[in-house]
Amino acid sequence: MNDSTEKRYLERLNRVVTALRNEKPDCVPIRPFAAEFVARHSGYTCQDVAHDFTKAFDATCKTLNDYDWDAAPGSMVYVWTGLTQALGLKYYGIPGIDIPADTGFQYIEPAPEDAFMKADEYDALIDDPTAFLYERWLPRASRYIQPTGSTLRYENNLALVKGAMAMMHYFNAFPAQGARMRQECGTPGAISGIFKAPFDIIGDKLRGYIGLTMDMITQPEKVLAACEALMPHLYQMGMSGADPEGYAPIGFWMHRGCVPFVTPDQFDSHYWPTLKPIIEEFWAHGHQTLFYAEGNWDHHLESFAELPEKSMVFHIDRSDIEKATKILGPKFCLSGGVPNTVLSYGTQEEVEEACKVVLDTAAQDGGFIMDASAIIQNDAKPENMRILTDFTRKYGQYDGEPVAELPPRVCDGPIKSGPPTAFTPDPRAGVCSPWEAYSAEKGSLPGDADLAQRIWQEVDGLGYLFIWHCLLSF
Repeated sequence: MNDSTEKRYLERLNRVVTALRNEKPDCVPIRPFAAEFVARHSGYTCQDVAHDFTKAFDATCKTLNDYDWDAAPGSMVYVWTGLTQALGLKYYGIPGIDIPADTGFQYIEPAPEDAFMKADEYDALIDDPTAFLYERWLPRASRYIQPTGSTLRYENNLALVKGAMAMMHYFNAFPAQGARMRQECGTPGAISGIFKAPFDIIGDKLRGYIGLTMDMITQPEKVLAACEALMPHLYQMGMSGADPEGYAPIGFWMHRGCVPFVTPDQFDSHYWPTLKPIIEEFWAHGHQTLFYAEGNWDHHLESFAELPEKSMVFHIDRSDIEKATKILGPKFCLSGGVPNTVLSYGTQEEVEEACKVVLDTAAQDGGFIMDASAIIQNDAKPENMRILTDFTRKYGQYDGEPVAELPPRVCDGPIKSGPPTAFTPDPRAGVCSPWEAYSAEKGSLPGDADLAQRIWQEVDGLGYLFIWHCLLSF
């Protein structure tokens, strides 16, 4: 890495972190969450980048070198179909295999009767969420994995091994991609780690949306208990991937927890009480959360304003940008707001006007990051992305000068250590098979028990990460 690239990296990192702290940098940072767009820009198909993650990495770096962006994910084409095929996951349509090669991968929600969790299984989920995922959820979500007690065939065990090895292979490639982005492009990463709300997880991957809406009528107390049981595990997963330097926020993908998918009363009784404490704990432990608010969350902006100052970034998709700026802008950084339809079909004048509206409304006092309203796929025109970039660079200038030095953490308060206290911790969070049970079975050990325990827990923790990442990330 040459000195000019490192200087550019530090300037961009400082610019982004200053905005994340809801302060005013030298200019408005640009951080597009460009997914299949990088394939279009680089001459790849959707199948190329979904099926071969090295091509997605290459396309990301090429795009970053061709556009003046301040931060980006290592790859926004996050679902690697090599892994989803290895596990035989039923809920993905894979480009070039199930759907046309130049269509982005699709999520296929099962019919209510085929939901991966049944209406009478809440107690099993509540009792031991990790065991439930291994014993019931994954065998139903996979074409190959079989439930406990089944007769196993070669392909069943092979799928589990291939899936686990594929995940390790994929995740181990991301640190090198982050280093490459810094050294070749001078671009910092935009997010670190993954999180979803307990209520969304039940609707997304367990009961399905229709099943969850029925359960909210017939057994709302079970839904709440399940959300509470999931809280320690989802917190554990968010923390496991969080940026140790405290710069990049934890990515929180928000789906159907807003009006009109749920009622205001359901948001207040189930969604928010089991989400807010986790965000507060992330912040207390030194980590900001990106609220990637897909859809319209206007009804809930006042609730989000209850969070500690700077503890989140609110990404604007279809929420009213004036309302979001008024309610959340004084306490939090905002991002997004440029309609994807304008980037796909708009003229130069329309793109510039859309950017101007966003900047005039949300960026006047700093604390704003330019981006499209939703993830940018391969229908966005490269020339329109160029217009967004160039216009923001010209129109989004403040009075300051670039700062080429490491910024302070986003969280500048005291950072708590230890387990969460805002909700009831679960000693099984991070654990599949407790060491205590294993050591009791073995009895007194003739060697170094502490060493044996450490290695057992480290490897057992990998099994925990595997199943929870299957649920959250793929």
